[in-house]
Amino acid sequence: MAQTNTVARSLHDLGLAAWFGGSLMGVVGVNKSATAGTSRDQRARVADAAWAAWTPINAAAIAVHTVGGAMLVANNKGRLAGQRGVLAWTIGKGALTLCALGATGYSRILGQKIMNAGDVPVEDAVTPAYETPPEVATAQRQLKVLQYAIPALTGGILIASARMGEQQRPASVAQGLLKRLVPDKLAA
Repeated sequence: MAQTNTVARSLHDLGLAAWFGGSLMGVVGVNKSATAGTSRDQRARVADAAWAAWTPINAAAIAVHTVGGAMLVANNKGRLAGQRGVLAWTIGKGALTLCALGATGYSRILGQKIMNAGDVPVEDAVTPAYETPPEVATAQRQLKVLQYAIPALTGGILIASARMGEQQRPASVAQGLLKRLVPDKLAA
C-alpha cells in the first residue's frame, strides 16, 4: 500500500512559507516603512508594532513547520537508513533549520531590547541615528545583519526541501539504494 505524506508536507511547507515570507517582508517593507510620515522618535515604535503583531503568527508558523518536518522524518526513516544521500541532506537541512531558529530567536531578543528603549531617534528600524542610544544602536546593527540572514537561511531550507523531493523520484530511490548496497569501487 502506498503511503502519502500530504499532511506532513503541508504542515512543513506552509509553516516554512510563512516563516520565509514574513522575514522577507520585514526586510523589504516593515523595517523601511516606519520612515513614512513619522518622526525619528516614532520610527522604532512603528516597526516594533508591526513585528509584535507578526511574532505570534511567526511562532505558530515555525511550530507547524517543525511538526511537519518531524512527521516527514518519522515517515521516511526507511529511506534515511537505506537510500544513500538522504541522511546527509536531512542533517544539512536540520542544521539550516537550527541556524534559522537561532537567528529568529535572537532577532526577537534584539527587537525586544529596542522596544524596551521606548521612543528613541532612529533612521529606520535597523539603522541608528547619530542620537540613538548606544545599546539600541548595537541591537539595530545586529538586526540589520539578521534581517538578511533569516530569509537566506529559510530560503536554504526551501532549496534543501526541493532537492530532497527530487530524491523521492523512483529513479533516484533506486540509484540511492543501489549505491548503498554496492560500494562505489564495485559499481565502477
